[in-house]
Amino acid sequence: MVKGITNRKKQYVEVIARFDEEGNMTPLEIKWEDGRTFEIDRVLDARRAASLKVGGIGVRYLCEIASRQTYLFFEDPAWFVEEKVRE
Repeated sequence: MVKGITNRKKQYVEVIARFDEEGNMTPLEIKWEDGRTFEIDRVLDARRAASLKVGGIGVRYLCEIASRQTYLFFEDPAWFVEEKVRE
């Protein structure tokens, strides 16, 4: 376990995404509940998968944001991340 982090919780977020001609969806930006926005530099992987840390299943995107990797989940019709809960 990472020092200072006791758990994770499912945090729903607003996402701006692009759809191509074939209907493929690519997330571009995440907007946090406090209004901060995070541009997704690139999507490294996308596949149907479960969140083993907070529960839920959908399309899991492995995203790179500011040189860090994180998972973003699309659980139709909502998006969520595995938010770190501090001690």
